Amino acid sequence: MKIAPTNFGEIMRQDWDERARKDAFYYIASWRKDWSEDSFLQSGENDYQSLVADILERHPPPSDAMMLELGCGAGRMTRSFAQRFKRVIAFDISSEMLDRAKTLHAGVGNIVWTQGNGVDLSGIPSASVDFIFSYLVLQHLPSQALAGSYIGEILRVLVEGGICLFQFNGTHEKNMNWQGRATWGLVDSLWAFGLKRASRFVAKLLGFDPEMAGNTWHGVGIKSEYVAKAVRQNDGKILEFLGAGTPMAWCCAIKSAESKVSRKT
Repeated sequence: MKIAPTNFGEIMRQDWDERARKDAFYYIASWRKDWSEDSFLQSGENDYQSLVADILERHPPPSDAMMLELGCGAGRMTRSFAQRFKRVIAFDISSEMLDRAKTLHAGVGNIVWTQGNGVDLSGIPSASVDFIFSYLVLQHLPSQALAGSYIGEILRVLVEGGICLFQFNGTHEKNMNWQGRATWGLVDSLWAFGLKRASRFVAKLLGFDPEMAGNTWHGVGIKSEYVAKAVRQNDGKILEFLGAGTPMAWCCAIKSAESKVSRKT
């Protein structure tokens, strides 16, 4: 039994709201459990410097650029963007995450906190954003088709010449042994059949974090070829691929009239 696409958004919202209520910082950045507000924000600045700064130096946006952070979560990197862009649209499916982020960024006046529906960027006008960034987000989506749809939405809302930089899981390989794969396969199968409580109970019984049950955490791998095709089909042009074929694959693309012409010919 597969979850109907119309239910994806609501299921993801429920799962991420529950994670935010339990520990928003940890489920956004799960490599550490003892985050303070300062260390959480500093990790966001560190990632800005290591992941974003060089890309924007090679492909600089306008000085008065507006950007969208897709999957801002509790705002780990949002302040870093707000310090460098005229306006930041911080976009997330979880109202609980957004509430946590608003509290963390009280007094920062150029952030627009926006709750999405989990399936598209509706509410964001076409050709309205200069730069879009997404990290540790697409890797959690339950299907490749939904990830492809989001790539199309990213290109839709970019202005002509606008840049996007997004991370995705570029491999279908599981970074666990056969016992771990079998256990999570059972847990995720229960989740996929709509048996969320049973899925979390089994995960906890087996010593796993029940909040990580289901495809809204594990998501799916996406081949770089699929990403490149989705970019081209939506008037985009690949500028850089980094880490292709790894769990930390990155795509940097530009919204290009040239791509539109070549696609039609």
